[in-house]
Amino acid sequence: MFLTAVAVAIIAAFLLDIWLSRRQIRHVLAHQERVPSAFRDAVSGEDHRKAAAYTVAKQRFGMKRDAAGAVLSLLLLVGGGFAFIHSTVTTTVGTGYLGSLALVAAIAIIGSLVSLPFDYVQTFSIEEKFGFNRMTRRLFFIDLAKSVALAILFMTPLVLAADYAMRQLGSWWWLALWGIFVAFNVLALLIVPTFIMPLFNKFEPVEDESLKARIEALMKRCGFRAKGLFRMDGSKRSSHGNAFFTGFGPSKRIVLFDTLMERLTPDEIEAVLAHELGHFKLRHVLRRVVAYFGLSLLVLAFLGWLFRERWFYEGFGIDPAMARDMPLTGMLLFFLVFPLVSTWFRAIPNYVSRRHEFQADSYAANHARAKDLATALVKLHRDNASTLTPDPIYSAVNHSHPSAAQRIAKLAT
Repeated sequence: MFLTAVAVAIIAAFLLDIWLSRRQIRHVLAHQERVPSAFRDAVSGEDHRKAAAYTVAKQRFGMKRDAAGAVLSLLLLVGGGFAFIHSTVTTTVGTGYLGSLALVAAIAIIGSLVSLPFDYVQTFSIEEKFGFNRMTRRLFFIDLAKSVALAILFMTPLVLAADYAMRQLGSWWWLALWGIFVAFNVLALLIVPTFIMPLFNKFEPVEDESLKARIEALMKRCGFRAKGLFRMDGSKRSSHGNAFFTGFGPSKRIVLFDTLMERLTPDEIEAVLAHELGHFKLRHVLRRVVAYFGLSLLVLAFLGWLFRERWFYEGFGIDPAMARDMPLTGMLLFFLVFPLVSTWFRAIPNYVSRRHEFQADSYAANHARAKDLATALVKLHRDNASTLTPDPIYSAVNHSHPSAAQRIAKLAT
């Protein structure tokens, strides 16, 4: 009965995603021949059809990825795959700290082996077909090797710390684990911009003095300080453009993709950055971090209760006594099951995120020109082949940003 419920949950989550994807495909194809009136002067029929074809291709490919993920979940949770891996690890490596590392590594490797072919095809088939990919196969595998090395470097001490807390700190281990989790995330905010990201991309100070002066004046008007303004060689991997703020405290910096700097005017870049500054000044970033940490505390508290329940382990074919000897077992099982529940609530954070986007747009309109932000949005959607006509229900569930039409209409009011 327990495994039947888990199987139903896996299939239901998969069918939800398939239903949403099919809605998106039908809606985009139904509107591919007609450019929305607000964009007719800026987006050609050819660009609009390309965006529709790109969106549909990604959705259909995403459905295949979702199917592979559902099959993997069924094999691990319902088909006894996790129990088999757990038994093999405990028998050959033991139930100590090394066994915990081996169990985590085995699950991570299996997940990566399923994901890797999809990442490869996404890059060298879909992205390449639509003219966005600039990554070589050599660079793809170099990035992969770096990512694996970084995962080992950072996840090994994190796993060992979590395992130690669960073994040694009694029934309140989950609170200690939450503290470790918070500390790790804060550390990541500090070191990722300055040590990790430069391993993958080149960051150079922006040399355009006029643009620098404009951005520095904007930051002064907004009361914002950053460690530096950098140009990133995003074109090495993709022709998609972007701009973002990253870091925390002394590592805070503004980053512009070189592709973005090539396509937008200085006025438009200023408006885009004013939008990003709006997220900081309106405390959206802080609120999200606090909400993220608060939710993680609740999840770990629930896990602290579930950790003591025999039925949770027995339902997946694992001896509770053996699971107590290797306490990380319960955490891994829980985080394999958790997405089956959380997927039904993803519309909530996306709704909040879309509200924040409107607020940041409003902030940008007060500190730059709304017209420049609107034209930048049009260019970014056109050049990135983002559909201008998403399905409303699909968008409500899956999109963290409002559609370009919604944002531009709001800026015009």
